[in-house]
Amino acid sequence: MSESNSELSRTRMSYWPWLFVLLVLAACAYWYVNKTPSPQPQNGGSLFGPRGMSSMPVPVKVATAEVGLINYTLKAIGTVTAFNTVTVRSRVDGELLKIAFTDGQKVQAGDLLAQIDPRTYQIALDQALGQQAQNEAQLKNAQRDLQRYQLLHKQNSIAKQQVDAQAALVQQLQGSRKSDQAAVDNARLQLDYTRITAPIGGRLGLRKIDAGNMVNASNTDGLVTITQTQPISVLFTLPQAQLPDVLAQLRAGKTLQADLYDREDLNKLATGELISVDNQIDVATGTVSFKARFENEDETLFPNQFANVRLHVDAAQALAIPTVAVQHGSVGAFVYRLDEDDKVHVQPIIVGRTDEKRIEVVSGLSAGQRVVTEGVDRLREGSKAQIVTDEAAAKQASAANGGAKGTGQGGEAGGRRSPH
Repeated sequence: MSESNSELSRTRMSYWPWLFVLLVLAACAYWYVNKTPSPQPQNGGSLFGPRGMSSMPVPVKVATAEVGLINYTLKAIGTVTAFNTVTVRSRVDGELLKIAFTDGQKVQAGDLLAQIDPRTYQIALDQALGQQAQNEAQLKNAQRDLQRYQLLHKQNSIAKQQVDAQAALVQQLQGSRKSDQAAVDNARLQLDYTRITAPIGGRLGLRKIDAGNMVNASNTDGLVTITQTQPISVLFTLPQAQLPDVLAQLRAGKTLQADLYDREDLNKLATGELISVDNQIDVATGTVSFKARFENEDETLFPNQFANVRLHVDAAQALAIPTVAVQHGSVGAFVYRLDEDDKVHVQPIIVGRTDEKRIEVVSGLSAGQRVVTEGVDRLREGSKAQIVTDEAAAKQASAANGGAKGTGQGGEAGGRRSPH
């Protein structure tokens, strides 16, 4: 009996340390939950908390909505195309005796490009000329006989039938004279074809055949290709929704200016004009093809070059703001507008035409109102804005650079200070 009581007392004593730990943890939890709150800043939030950050002015750059001239410009991607492209082919067969050009050379219409062996065609011309001379002599003799027969017929010395037969022979020989002349002209033309000349002026490509080879009129590859690059054209497409605006200007007799920019759309390459519009809409893409002409006097443009096209359609007075000020969200297009107290308000707007870095505001703003152009990431409805200008930013940068120089000088002086 005594042994069981002692064992029970030892078991109860082993629970006391765990009970003490639980009581300490409960007391700590109670103190943490009911501790006195620490003092807060007067603005109602920690300096680095969300409420403190929201009450701080947000540095922004602003622009003013102003009425000005808006150029209605359409942008597209175009391909530079040679105004004319000709593949020079031989019209006759023969041995290519001479190449009279160098690769990439500029030529004028009529310049000699190549020479084919002309001897075969010279012989054919001489043969045609001989046949023509022979038939011409026969014709003259038949004409003299006809004159004699007519005189004898008046004297009743010969029959009328003999006179008519001689007249028919003269007509036959006159027909032969025309055939002979055609044969001579054809032989002379074939001889002329042995001199291959440039049909248009332009720049030559790389030759596709060398002297000494046989050339044929059936060869589709040709000898060389000529591209006319002065002037040069650019092909581009626009959505069919923009076609009525362009056609309205063309029907009014206006010439639309087209500017060409490089692939990065930064550097202006050339200025030209719209010359033609395709006669149908591409049903697969819903676009219309256009062609613009550029003089290309400095040969900046090269065939098959990609470029950005800006077609100037119209210009009108309108209320405009910088394009960077326009934001897009669930409400559509909107801007961050500043009131007289420099507080930000979300202002939905309806935009119109775009002119480079400006955009037309159809409704939602009035002239003189300010909109945020930079620093919109931290803005909310009712946020306080701090307007930063380029001059202020330059002063801050200058001050920062001055402070850095001062620190460097101090460090240098400290370095020069004597250890004693």
